[in-house]
Amino acid sequence: MRIAQVAPLVEAVPPKLYGGTERIVSYLTEELVRSGHEVTLFASGDSCTTAKLVPFGARALRLDSAVLDPIPHLLVMLAEVRRRAAQFDVLHFHIDLLHFPIFHDLAAHTITTLHGRADLPDLPPLYRYFPQFPLASISDDQRRPLHSANWIGTVYHGLPSDLLEFTAAPRGGYLAFLGRMSPEKRPDRAVEIARRTGLPLRMAAKVDNADREYFEHTVAPLLDHPLIEFIGEIGEAEKSAFLGNARALLFPIDWPEPFGLVIIEAMACGTPVIAYPCGSVPEVVEDGVTGFIVESIEDAVRAVERLDQLDRRTIRAVFEREFSATRMSRDYEALYAKVARTTTPKLRVA
Repeated sequence: MRIAQVAPLVEAVPPKLYGGTERIVSYLTEELVRSGHEVTLFASGDSCTTAKLVPFGARALRLDSAVLDPIPHLLVMLAEVRRRAAQFDVLHFHIDLLHFPIFHDLAAHTITTLHGRADLPDLPPLYRYFPQFPLASISDDQRRPLHSANWIGTVYHGLPSDLLEFTAAPRGGYLAFLGRMSPEKRPDRAVEIARRTGLPLRMAAKVDNADREYFEHTVAPLLDHPLIEFIGEIGEAEKSAFLGNARALLFPIDWPEPFGLVIIEAMACGTPVIAYPCGSVPEVVEDGVTGFIVESIEDAVRAVERLDQLDRRTIRAVFEREFSATRMSRDYEALYAKVARTTTPKLRVA
């Protein structure tokens, strides 16, 4: 099958540091190539792939200080995807909704994976106006605010099985927080859980410009405590040790999380997750097996005391069965079969 993967341009594919969507695009693209598909990746110029790369810009937009607005760059990429559209059986978009007006007449042969939250009040009118676009969700919960949209399947994220190392006996004795220093991720809750348990907390997190005020006024004052260590943003090579040696990953979120990639990263290392039941969490975390779902700080403290009840090999086995990149690729292949064209029509260039 001839497949186009259309990625955001803010980060490289895969990203050098933080960038969940771009990482998933990378894992999916590489797995599809290994499965024998003819894959073309539209992405930033510093992306790395075994697929055919159509690059835009020398580097990811986040790393280019000259870029003030990503939209013009994305529109140039979409114009090029449109120009080449007849070369593909399926166009798979990972940029939310920007392509809808440009590809409305080709919608039947596209898939759009929504990687972000779908509960924003501005979204329903747009999806009602463009009902022809087949949508893939990354959790069933993500669909709830757009229940009447054209969903054709849910595909949970997956990671390459050899990406992160399993750790049977963690040596760190600490709790871990990995992600963004943002209000919805609730790093303040993670700090409070650690303080109440008396365990060290290591926080590996990105501080976006949009979250800097929150970080400086709310989180930074909490870091001045002997149990708390803020180590900043980490890359892929550091995650196995960081997550694998933790007693548990804290995921005390306060928003409708569409998936929660860090959850399955921890599971790949055999590390249990203590998470609040927001968004996709009940779909991804099996309470009492791969971690504990908690309703409060007090519940989380009690969950830390019960961590020895969980088997790290079982957690790794659940990851391999349910959250591998191979499983993700097969699920998307099933969706591609629903929308792929069997002939190559002559297409009008917009």
